[in-house]
Amino acid sequence: MRRPDWLERLAGALPEVGDAVARHLGERTRAARAEGVDLGARSGRRAAVLVLFGPGREGTGDVVLIERSPGLRSHSGQIAFPGGGFEDGDDGDPVRAALREAHEEVRLDPAGVEVLGVAPALTVPPTGASVVPVLAWQGSPAPLSVGDPAEVARVLRVPLPVLTDPASRAVVRTRSGWTGPTFALEGASGGGLVAWGFTAAVLDALLRVAGLERPWDASRALPLSAVTGGLPEAGR
Repeated sequence: MRRPDWLERLAGALPEVGDAVARHLGERTRAARAEGVDLGARSGRRAAVLVLFGPGREGTGDVVLIERSPGLRSHSGQIAFPGGGFEDGDDGDPVRAALREAHEEVRLDPAGVEVLGVAPALTVPPTGASVVPVLAWQGSPAPLSVGDPAEVARVLRVPLPVLTDPASRAVVRTRSGWTGPTFALEGASGGGLVAWGFTAAVLDALLRVAGLERPWDASRALPLSAVTGGLPEAGR
């Protein structure tokens, strides 16, 4: 299946996506400090994530996400893009890192995957890791499955109509009053999950820049404890 027009527009506007997410993460970092969250020093860790779109079951598009395993030390249980830290064999190339990690985590065969562009590196709180989103398309998707249960609990192909449905949209509000976008994933395989944090910020920017976003109620707020992988707020 040929790439949709909105994806072509998106591939040409990745710096705009990066700027939007960077502003969001900067606001989150300032809010976390105000809430007394120990951010520590930047870890220096470099990572890449694969933002892989496909045609979806009805040709309306989908995106591959994972639910991280609950036993992980960092971001346990959260919704994320496939991806992870650079290894020596990646030679510092975010595309190699993202495709390798996706193969390890969700058994993605890189054959048939078209890499459309690389967004600017983003510093993600609280660890301070530098993460590069890699935009890709797979016109003829093959089945995916959990590659490493220690890292991945579930693999999801989330239909874009679920993400753009105003009923799926809300914000998460923390103790300081900071808000960030969330996406309820009801209707996807693994309904009941709620994406937030870095992943939701990237999805929010991608949909807006691609022209897919529909008007939604940004006053509808959830507590941090209500999102997938969220924790009780500090001081509560």
